[in-house]
Amino acid sequence: MNEKRPNVVFVLTDDQGYGDLGCTGNPDIQTPQIDEFYKEAVRLTDYHVAPLCAPTRGAIFTGRRPLRNGVWATCWGRSILHEGETTLAEVFRDNGYATGLFGKWHLGDNYPYRPQDRGFTEVVAHKGGGVGQTPDFWGNNYFEDSYYQNGKLTRYEGYCTDVWFDAAERFIESHLDEPFFACITTNAPHEPYLVEEKYAAPYRENENIVHPEFYGMISNIDLNFGRLRKKLSDWGIEDNTVLIFMTDNGTSGGCEIDGNEHVLRGYNAGMRGMKTSYYDGGHRVPFFIRWPNGGLDGGRDVEDTSYHVDFFPTLADLCGLSMPPLQLDGVSLKGVLTGEEALPKGRVEFMQYHQSTVVPSKWESSVVSDQWRLVRGKELYDIKADPGQNRDIAGQHPEVVRRLRAAHEAYWQEMQGTMGVYSPIYLGDDHENPTRLDAMDVLGDVAWSQISVALAQKSTGRWRVKFTRPGRYRFELRRWPRELGLSLGDTLEKEGISKLAPFADAVRSDEGTAWKETGKTKALAPQKAKLEFFGAQFEAEASGGQAGAVFSLPVEQTGETDLSACFVDQNGEETGAYYVYVEWLESL
Repeated sequence: MNEKRPNVVFVLTDDQGYGDLGCTGNPDIQTPQIDEFYKEAVRLTDYHVAPLCAPTRGAIFTGRRPLRNGVWATCWGRSILHEGETTLAEVFRDNGYATGLFGKWHLGDNYPYRPQDRGFTEVVAHKGGGVGQTPDFWGNNYFEDSYYQNGKLTRYEGYCTDVWFDAAERFIESHLDEPFFACITTNAPHEPYLVEEKYAAPYRENENIVHPEFYGMISNIDLNFGRLRKKLSDWGIEDNTVLIFMTDNGTSGGCEIDGNEHVLRGYNAGMRGMKTSYYDGGHRVPFFIRWPNGGLDGGRDVEDTSYHVDFFPTLADLCGLSMPPLQLDGVSLKGVLTGEEALPKGRVEFMQYHQSTVVPSKWESSVVSDQWRLVRGKELYDIKADPGQNRDIAGQHPEVVRRLRAAHEAYWQEMQGTMGVYSPIYLGDDHENPTRLDAMDVLGDVAWSQISVALAQKSTGRWRVKFTRPGRYRFELRRWPRELGLSLGDTLEKEGISKLAPFADAVRSDEGTAWKETGKTKALAPQKAKLEFFGAQFEAEASGGQAGAVFSLPVEQTGETDLSACFVDQNGEETGAYYVYVEWLESL
């Protein structure tokens, strides 16, 4: 076993905020295992990420800002990491590490953007931004699901979080004689809030708890985290393993807020805002790291303000990795973590996202520094004196507003060359043929979950793609994915599909409400199908009895284009295809 090169185990949870832990002051939640780790770890107490999951993930795996790397949203083709980005997993792999990802990726589901294309040598993952979303295997609902092991659909027993930790532990055990980089990226506690009742039950009688299931999901994560630590100890590698616990954005279920984003009920560590917010409750998260052999232990707080883009250079520095020449937006925190140095004062970072295919609005952002928060370009808060961001003091400090706005202006100009660039999905490449396009990655109106598809909610049916070689292609436009075996006009009830119902009932979004009100899915009655790419348009007859509308076409041109696919009913109303299977058949 090589003691000179540390292993890395990175645990990243989804939608768990800074206040959703006992060790950060929450009086209601039970997280004894993570609390114990907190006591032994070095803690970054002012660590900031994006207010949304995919932008955070893109930033930590590239060390580059969301508007630079292409991931500043969760759908719309804007959650796909630019192909030219170098990922942390690639750097670890190229330095001789075994690399594994277990759980959520959310940076691209098609070649060349899948985790196995971006440096991970072992992958067990769901698709999309969460279990049960449109790209995922149909009917997954957190229990007894089918996930993708190195791209191959595989059936797993048990609860999703247990599956991710179990798979990671198998991976670690198989690489005890070599260094490894293992990422356990849970989809929990992202909604829908589904967990065994034994985890939620302890929280049901507490009126201050907004969602007992949400806390129950965190308790399950905590139990798994404790088991993981015990196994690292039993294997004799804990002291030479860099173990990190962090979350990807502010809480989604730990509190409820009013129209001004102040907490009405629940616990949020005194912060304003939650997931998606530009106030600290949206982007300040826990970060705990322990590596005894490297001097990172003893239960110390590090108050320097730090950011998601620092994750990549920090791990590379801690592990002594050889790095290619890269333009990183972050800095190494190694000296800060070991207590040997402090970061320079006045450093700023920019928290920005936009839930649309359209590029972000300029001032929909938060400029974060060690003392100040400039929200939406006009609200100013002294975070040291006012951590709850209750007093806007922009009028009292116009010089600070001007300075932070100027920093944002410079950043905004720098991002102009990349933030409008799409990451096209490859068609016809041997690494993935056929390729399935789905309604989460469309440009425009998305059907982001399987419930959205079931309710026939609007989808634009247009994707940015790249034909990689000429040839004859087969295009199959579908309402339902192939695994369901349904026709265009079928509803789920007709086939007795049951797994979606409890999942839909637990969703708190508009889709979940619509499901509860209707109790059924909606049928389509297409008369024809339309397909367009490279400016050429094609039509074919379609009917509710068909599994899909099929086009077999020669494609002579290669390169990028928008591919549009839709169904047309007898009234001329168009419905974007929810799934399109594209297969290269043969050379022309």
